[in-house]
Amino acid sequence: MNILLVEDDLKIASFIIQGLNQAGFAVVHATDGEDGLIKARTTNCDAAVIDIMLPIMDGLSLIGRLRAEKISLPVLILSAKRSVDDRVKGLQTGGDDYLTKPFAFSELLARIQALIRRAEGTPEPDILTYDDLSLNLLNHEVIRQNQQIILQPREFTLLAYLMRNAEKIVSKTMIMEHVWGYNFDPRTNVVEARMSKLRDKIDKPFSDKLITTIRGAGYVLKKNV
Repeated sequence: MNILLVEDDLKIASFIIQGLNQAGFAVVHATDGEDGLIKARTTNCDAAVIDIMLPIMDGLSLIGRLRAEKISLPVLILSAKRSVDDRVKGLQTGGDDYLTKPFAFSELLARIQALIRRAEGTPEPDILTYDDLSLNLLNHEVIRQNQQIILQPREFTLLAYLMRNAEKIVSKTMIMEHVWGYNFDPRTNVVEARMSKLRDKIDKPFSDKLITTIRGAGYVLKKNV
């Protein structure tokens, strides 16, 4: 899943990006409101986190533009302003939730997840399962055949994406967009390299293999029978 983050404070942005990456999200980052609007129009994101005090175009103006253009992206507003009037103004402009700075990342994550669940209409389970493999989105525990598997953050995000799309082919481009969250040189082998490491942990120790390469198309998580 992709999150659009519009935040000009690079220290706060880095903190949020790192946390969201570890939680299994890819992040599209913009440092001003105008760039945020462009990225909202051109990228496939599941929710947005938007600061109010932004250069070029402030956060409320950005949200107003999104709603005027019928972009129904769920929006969590970040702001150092704590008054009731400020929160009401933000929500009336088109924000879906409002979080004041400073904040705990756990609360930010919970609010983003709640926005996505409401937008989709169906809550995502805390634990993803496929065959004898399970992945806990809350504590990042991965288990296969009662054996715990330790994954690096990017491997965890990649596996979560494969499990959300189990038995569906996902292309290299789709993986880069949803796991890395940026455009890339198609000649790079970063997907192949990370997939190889994931296979070493998820498939190699077990007799039944789950990750299959579809030549010329991508990858699929499925039980080979």
